[in-house]
Amino acid sequence: MTSTLTPQPVERAKPARSGAAPRRRTRVLALPEARWATAATVFFLLALPLQLTGAPAWTWGPLYALSYVTGGWEPGWEGLKALKERTLDVDLLMVVAALGAASIGQVMDGALLIVIFATSGALEALATARTADSVRGLLDLAPATATRLTPDGGEQTVPVEELAVGDTVLVRPGERVGADGRVLDGASDVDQATITGEPLPAAKEPGDEVFAGTLNGTGALRVRVERDASDSVIARIVRMVEEASETKAPTQLFIEKVEQRYSLGMVAATLAVFLVPLALGEQLTDALLRAMTFMIVASPCAVVLATMPPLLSAIANAGRHGVLVKSAVVMERLGQVDAVALDKTGTLTEGSPRVTDVRPLTGSGLDEAALLTLAAAAERPSEHPLARAVVDAARERGLDLPGAEDFTSAPGVGVTAVVNGRGVAVGAPARLLDGTGSTVTAVAGELEESGRTAVLVLVDGVPAGLLGIADRLRPDAAATVAALTTLTGTAPTLLTGDNPAAAAHLAAEAGIDDVRAGLLPQDKLTAVQEMEGAGRKVLVVGDGVNDAPALAAAHTGIAMGRAGSDLALETADAVIVRDELAAVPTTVALSRRARRLVVQNLVIAGVFIAGLVVWDLAGNLPLPLGVAGHEGSTVLVGLNGLRLLRESAWQRAAAEGTG
Repeated sequence: MTSTLTPQPVERAKPARSGAAPRRRTRVLALPEARWATAATVFFLLALPLQLTGAPAWTWGPLYALSYVTGGWEPGWEGLKALKERTLDVDLLMVVAALGAASIGQVMDGALLIVIFATSGALEALATARTADSVRGLLDLAPATATRLTPDGGEQTVPVEELAVGDTVLVRPGERVGADGRVLDGASDVDQATITGEPLPAAKEPGDEVFAGTLNGTGALRVRVERDASDSVIARIVRMVEEASETKAPTQLFIEKVEQRYSLGMVAATLAVFLVPLALGEQLTDALLRAMTFMIVASPCAVVLATMPPLLSAIANAGRHGVLVKSAVVMERLGQVDAVALDKTGTLTEGSPRVTDVRPLTGSGLDEAALLTLAAAAERPSEHPLARAVVDAARERGLDLPGAEDFTSAPGVGVTAVVNGRGVAVGAPARLLDGTGSTVTAVAGELEESGRTAVLVLVDGVPAGLLGIADRLRPDAAATVAALTTLTGTAPTLLTGDNPAAAAHLAAEAGIDDVRAGLLPQDKLTAVQEMEGAGRKVLVVGDGVNDAPALAAAHTGIAMGRAGSDLALETADAVIVRDELAAVPTTVALSRRARRLVVQNLVIAGVFIAGLVVWDLAGNLPLPLGVAGHEGSTVLVGLNGLRLLRESAWQRAAAEGTG
């Protein structure tokens, strides 16, 4: 049936990416951490060439000093506050080590260490701010105002916060729904991708539920409000993302897990190395020199730098291949995952409907090309996603489309037009046939059982054929599922808001057995929490607003970049920029290779530190030789980690992912 409401002319929503909210991005230099890190880096870069070209110390010394102050005061202050609470963190230790390096003439090395730590802190602050920006921006998906209908038939434009349960609102064509509710009157197609992730707009008629923030199509709807604005699905998504982000277990690099014991032990040992010989009569200068040498050779700088190069090299290599990994912590955690949960639309699939079947009916006198030509010609004036899919299919086959006359569109039903003098109707079989036609019903049922959306084509009022439309599986989806199964030892789970029939068919094509369909965002979050509660370290791969809570709660989250919503891109720990699903298992395998190199480097660094410490305690290790040994071990493990920069490292990771 057609809508009984009179559509009002309104400004149509921009055809932007589904689910995209207006951007609210914190500027980088608005963060104090970024400003201090920038200042420290600038002073360092000004001082370094002066020192290397042999300029007098008075020209570059003050610049290095400014680099120490601007980059080191904040972590140093935080470290002192932690010390007041009887904890010793690695940031304070790094500042002390940098000052120690400066005290023995290694001013440039200490400044470089300060710059590295300041930059790391700034990047972490920026990532946190950008995530908060996207969570706040999600609220912009819901309109600020709604049209409330009064009992006497009038209209009021009111803020959505003033809507109460039981109110009736008018949603005109092209508007976003202002509140969660149920349709009282009218028919339309509503794009619900922001909530359910469904690839196609859902037909809505009286009795159907609609959600705030979803985009209405060409029909007008009267909707009875059933939830307050603070309790809408979109508002609950915001709360779930915030809560999941706050309760997610703190992430640390491997070396940071033992920093307290190591730091306390090193400080205590340094004091002992200084005080014990002094108490036994050694000269103050000699005792101080021995203690300073001990602090340098036992410093965790080498261990920290032994950890970072493999992870940073892996991040750089992944970046060259279209994968943005947001931090070294994320790169390390990717290699720990032992379970994977995948979204369907836009992740396993291409995210846009395509014609998969063209079925002329016996006796219609039409072949596939003729049937598709008539359907596409009739659909060409329509803006509906299914219509665009039909027109695209005709163009891909090189078909010439004749003009259409007397075009009309009925929301929730379909379109009609006159093509070459013949009346053509294209739409839902159940609506066009009014429940009659056993042959059509059988073919439509066959298409729908295989996960397709069935579209009927009538020519001069007689069924001529059906089209099957579906969101197509990515070409690399099945191989990716197999690779992830090989890496984790368990087949991935499919989490989708789409209908069970479409989900089951696509999962079978991709090689997935565990299918959970018809899920709202909170259901996806619950599924991930259940897997985490069972002791699994879950990798979630998704792209939409409805995936954001699960991405935030998972051990690690990866977002698909091409069609990913802003919230998903900011919430996820990594982003597949080039939208190549096969990059997911390759990145996981690369992370595992990086973790193995970290272990190798820690062994190398540990051997050097132990050897130099024993030499300093049992013998008389010259300070320059101690510094050389310390720096040499750092260079060695650094070069070892840089092996992951090579193209062959990515290729070997890809091969490892495929078994």
